[in-house]
Amino acid sequence: MLGPISIASEELRSLVTAAIEKAVEKGELAAPADGLPKFLIEQPADPTHGDFATNAAMAGARAFRKPPRAIAEAIIANLDLEGTHFDRAEVAGPGFINFFVSDLWFSEVLTRIIAEGENYGRTDYGKGQKVMVEFVSANPTGPMHMGNARGGAIGDGLAAALDGAGYNVTREFLVNDAGNQIEKFARSLEARYLQHFKGEEAVPFPEDGYHGADIIERAEQYIAEHGDDLLNAEETDRKKALVAFSLPKNIEKMKADLARYRIEFDNWFSETTLHESGAVMRAIDELTKRGYTYEKEGAVWYKNIEVQTAALLAQGKTQKQIDLLELKDDVLIRANGFPTYFAADIAYHANKFVDREYVKCINIWGADHHGHVARLKCALDALGVGGDKLDIVLMQLVRLTSNGELVRMSKRSGKAITLSNLLDDVPIDAARFFFNMREPGSQLDFDLDLAVEESKQNPVYYVQYAHARICSIIKNLAAEGVTAQQLTAEQLNILTHNDERELIRTLASFPEEIIAAAKNYDPARLTHFASEAATRFHKFYDSCHVKCGDDALMQARLTLCKASEIAIKNVLAMLKIDAPESM
Repeated sequence: MLGPISIASEELRSLVTAAIEKAVEKGELAAPADGLPKFLIEQPADPTHGDFATNAAMAGARAFRKPPRAIAEAIIANLDLEGTHFDRAEVAGPGFINFFVSDLWFSEVLTRIIAEGENYGRTDYGKGQKVMVEFVSANPTGPMHMGNARGGAIGDGLAAALDGAGYNVTREFLVNDAGNQIEKFARSLEARYLQHFKGEEAVPFPEDGYHGADIIERAEQYIAEHGDDLLNAEETDRKKALVAFSLPKNIEKMKADLARYRIEFDNWFSETTLHESGAVMRAIDELTKRGYTYEKEGAVWYKNIEVQTAALLAQGKTQKQIDLLELKDDVLIRANGFPTYFAADIAYHANKFVDREYVKCINIWGADHHGHVARLKCALDALGVGGDKLDIVLMQLVRLTSNGELVRMSKRSGKAITLSNLLDDVPIDAARFFFNMREPGSQLDFDLDLAVEESKQNPVYYVQYAHARICSIIKNLAAEGVTAQQLTAEQLNILTHNDERELIRTLASFPEEIIAAAKNYDPARLTHFASEAATRFHKFYDSCHVKCGDDALMQARLTLCKASEIAIKNVLAMLKIDAPESM
């Protein structure tokens, strides 16, 4: 199933191709030696220049051995638009051909939206391919921060776009419950536990430990339930018990905060399971079998320099350019026999593609992880899994502002702002919308004052108000005995006002915007569509009275209102943002 714009584009491509073939058959254009040249079908930025345009004439100048404008005129002369969604065509500039859709196209957009209802916007573009979006995956040793807040909104929005575009989507959170950070977590908990009984001066806190108040809170919670039963225990047993008590509580807090943020993961994947199942060692053994490891100083190393250099040379990079990257080999198994996080990461992604058979996996990472992207993708190539199946979306930082100034601390707690702090101060609808207002690779300024403002200056409020306004129009007319009738495309042809047409064009773009968001890994396209649809509706409402003296026109405009309500509600639903019926 294609969207209205894609359907029209495909129809137009067939019409132009048929016209060219007819012109060649009649001898008006020379028969091309290598088949018909490829050409583009696009939408002009200014609809006064046409609803669609093609460069077919310019693309065929060499093949047809004529000036582009003469080719364009031959194409138009042989066009058969009878019974199509196109009304007319004209030559523009050096040889562009602009096409104008018929009344039927606008009317059919509305009948389709009404017929599809809550499913409007969905297509089968992805053909049910199995894809995974892994996002947030915050370290479970402490609270989630602003990067996780933005990553959560982006990842969930991207997953929704992929689902809407017809992919079979899984949302996954990788729980890093193994490795160095857990050992650091254990040492931090142990220090706070012992300090409770012996005093801070008697028990030095680890220099690289976690200094947050949450560590103290977990230690105190353990003491409240179990007292001093670990005071005389062996260090290993004490740390193990404290982690076993605290880590599940941290993970449950994460789940609760994310659920509050309206994010539900299909899988919470434990890193520990990779070690327990032997998957990490199997991945290392496979790399060794393929000749990509060596031993040095009691550790097992991965030949990162060799693998990445070969890949970069194949991409056309010079050795001098590669040397500037200062590539280094990576440890897979430390001298103490414990695998590194990088080894586990390789095994984790092999698990995604080999064991669970995902055709594409998309990770949302902070921009500070950019150096790890090529390293991991190349390691998957070395393993024989295929690094090209893994895509990484690098997300830039968030700057919180208030009164035009940078905010670094929570207004309530006086500490670094966590996801939980943010949701205490900002409506969830605003948080989810604001974090998706710019593409992931752009730095985002989050205006805390604007996020709580109830005015048209607040983007999410502006969109929600448009939805509420439509619902109010429909409700008020119903109170007067006027309800929407099921109209035919012909009955909707009277919607010819420019603002009516502009609104319909915007509504028609929704399926394509979802596909573009999925293809480009850019859920900001969804918020942009929502804002554009709201703007077009407000403009339509201000210039075209729904309640008017013409019953036929009133019914047609009421249908347009209903179609607008459906599209706006659907895009807000994808973003998990409320669509209020009154405000």
